[in-house]
Amino acid sequence: MNNPLASLLPQLMHIQALDAVVLVLIFGLILFLGASGGWLFQKLRIPQVVGYIIIGILIGSSGFHILEPNVIGSMESISTIALSLIGFLIGGELKIKTIKKYGKQFVSILLFEAITPAFLVGGLVTGVVYIFTKDISYSLSLGLILGAICSATAPAATTDVLVEYRTKGPLTTTVYGIVAMDDAVALILYTIASTCATTLIGGSSQPFGIQMLLICKDIFGSMLIGLAFGALLHFITMRLSNNESRILTFGLGTLFICTGVCELFGFDNILAAMSVGFFMANFSKLKNTNIFALVEKYTPPIYVLFFVLVGAKLDIWIITPFLGVIALLYVFGRTFGKAIGATFGAWLTKAPKTVQKYLPYCLLSQAGVAIGLSIAAGSDFSDSIGPQILLIITATTFIVQLVGPVFVKIGVTKAGECGLNVTTDDIKKNTRVTDVTWGKEKICNYDSPSIVQETDMLFTILNSFSHNQNLNYVVKGPDGELTGIISLEHLKEIMQIGDFAETMLAMDIMDKPIVTCKPSTTLPEAYELFDFYDVDAIPIVDADNTPLGILEKNTVDHYLHTRIIELNRKVEELG
Repeated sequence: MNNPLASLLPQLMHIQALDAVVLVLIFGLILFLGASGGWLFQKLRIPQVVGYIIIGILIGSSGFHILEPNVIGSMESISTIALSLIGFLIGGELKIKTIKKYGKQFVSILLFEAITPAFLVGGLVTGVVYIFTKDISYSLSLGLILGAICSATAPAATTDVLVEYRTKGPLTTTVYGIVAMDDAVALILYTIASTCATTLIGGSSQPFGIQMLLICKDIFGSMLIGLAFGALLHFITMRLSNNESRILTFGLGTLFICTGVCELFGFDNILAAMSVGFFMANFSKLKNTNIFALVEKYTPPIYVLFFVLVGAKLDIWIITPFLGVIALLYVFGRTFGKAIGATFGAWLTKAPKTVQKYLPYCLLSQAGVAIGLSIAAGSDFSDSIGPQILLIITATTFIVQLVGPVFVKIGVTKAGECGLNVTTDDIKKNTRVTDVTWGKEKICNYDSPSIVQETDMLFTILNSFSHNQNLNYVVKGPDGELTGIISLEHLKEIMQIGDFAETMLAMDIMDKPIVTCKPSTTLPEAYELFDFYDVDAIPIVDADNTPLGILEKNTVDHYLHTRIIELNRKVEELG
């Protein structure tokens, strides 16, 4: 007798395999199109995150519907992972010494940049809606809820720009601090506003006292969970020496478990991830702090998926003219309110001028928490203002997510903080042999003192040591081509043979070069040559093997060290 399950099983397996194939294709499509959009916008000198969102809009609900809402919904875990990674990296920027230095400044700016737009948006929306509806309860409730929601700032798009442009300085530090904390202020403001709105028009909101207790549980519970997982990660990585692959694996594993626990028990996963990063940045040993650099290298594909899906969720065709007016008022009031509040808060605490002038540029983005609160409002006030709030926040998120990153770039550029957060490896990647200098003199130079003729006497070469910094010389023959290299160590050996050495020529004491480099050789390539051939100096030649100078490892090390000092000095000068 045939078993019906036996015949059905292959069909089910085929369907599951097909779904897996479709999922892989969708991931590939999102990554490829998103990366293309990011690259294109970067070429246009626009932050790449805008390109990701635009691609999402084109292939999502507002565009060609390549990604349908059910598909987008099934990938919600990508957003959770991305926000956890962002929270972890933000936590890594919140060092205790920074909080001690800027703590008063952070609190002042945070309160004013969050509360000022709440009052301004609330007042504008209430007044205009009342003119149209003549219903004071409805108008005031809508104004209260939108005012509370507008106080939140999206960390994802903001920090992505800071990372992309390698920013460092007082403005960058302030932005990291503000976006890390103002979501908590938005939650508290929403609790107060929703309680008042419930009194005015009714709804499913819980009593104010209970809501405040729940928010305290959410904030402090999330922080405690994050700190506990941070301690666990510290304990593990302490025993991994400098095994980067295992540090990365345990780091991501611990972070994702922490996120899963928060999702399971209803805590804030972003705040918990920040606490993990905060613990690692402040209480972990120095050798473990490279975990942030490791995680940052892992994040680009996740960010592409996240921001493309953010754009794909937005449906810009559902706004009525009335809601369109309210949405514009919301954007105007939020932008103007955050600008006034941030500037006043910075001025009040005597923050650096760059923070006072350019912080408002960096606080426009709105996404995760604002959308989450709008969904909560949609549920709490489903029979009154809930649907309108959902539509308004969706429309305004579309606007500010596009313009927000652009203004962040403008702000940090005007503040002079772009390109200051770089490491020695970053400088190496963007530097070629011809860029390395000793003082004002290019070492790659046809008239370089490091080039001698085959017929030059030994005493001539020795005499040049007192006038030049180089410790090695390249030798060229009568035809102008490279024929040898002379090192200081080699000269010391020659001098030991006595007075006879003084009559020797360069051709008598030179060694055959075992490796050369070009002016276009990058510094990472040059260091590979130093290590592979176990040499400290490499002749620089052109395409015709004509010597141009000598590349010395100690010279390159000095150049890199000097560049780092210069960048750190610029950061200190910024305040």
